[in-house]
Amino acid sequence: MRTVYAKDITKTVAGLCVLANVRLREDVHKALFSALAKETNARAKSILKALLDNAAYAWENKLALCQDTGLPYVFIELGQEVSIRGGDLISAINKGIERGYKQGSLRNSVIRHPLKRDSGSCFSPGIVHVDITRGDHVNLAVLPKGFGSENKSAAVMLKPTAGLEKIVEFVIKSVKEAGANACPPFVIGVGIGGGFDQAALLAKKALLRPIGRKNRDKVLARLEKRLLKQINGLGIGPMGLGGKTTSLGVNILTSPTHIAGLPVAVNISCHVLRSASKRL
Repeated sequence: MRTVYAKDITKTVAGLCVLANVRLREDVHKALFSALAKETNARAKSILKALLDNAAYAWENKLALCQDTGLPYVFIELGQEVSIRGGDLISAINKGIERGYKQGSLRNSVIRHPLKRDSGSCFSPGIVHVDITRGDHVNLAVLPKGFGSENKSAAVMLKPTAGLEKIVEFVIKSVKEAGANACPPFVIGVGIGGGFDQAALLAKKALLRPIGRKNRDKVLARLEKRLLKQINGLGIGPMGLGGKTTSLGVNILTSPTHIAGLPVAVNISCHVLRSASKRL
């Protein structure tokens, strides 16, 4: 049994919160450069260049990539042979979020009661998802999710006979409705299967997969390629002002589901798709 101390989890989460908010993910950076090279619309090219300049300035000066520093999501793969000492896991994570957001001078956007909304904003708690796995490792991934794009995410319970075309129709409809309000170019996470809650979680987790990493499932790889082509054919473009680049990538995750249903969820990320991860 391996021992991992709560204080080390707190320290790691704090560092990941800062890193995710000030450094654009390498795969997103490359996707923006690629989009800039392919774009023919002058206004779209100007916007893509501005996004890359913003990322460079943020990293150089250790400033937030966006004023909305997001609702912090923390995904954990916890080996079953790990013993956490010196505190409990969730408290350690939330302490790390608070420390990281303060250290990085990041905006505190969390309100503790969704209806009262009168207690002032704070830094935590975050949304924590834990997967118990084999081994003695701890993998931590922090994904601060801005709500301009989160507000445009959607889920639907399709009939089991709906088929592929209805899934495509729903994803495209969700992107159209997001439009300029979700700050394109987007990265689209799609979750298919499970129940209502699982589909939504899969869609969020899909955003952690690097853009351009081919799906191991050939059926899903073809669907991702098709969706990306159709989405970029909408002409919404960077910041909704037209162009070839409405989406930088589409990632799909699936899960077994019930014979009587076909849950589908779409989680939209703006061009600032932020996450950082570390293995303890």
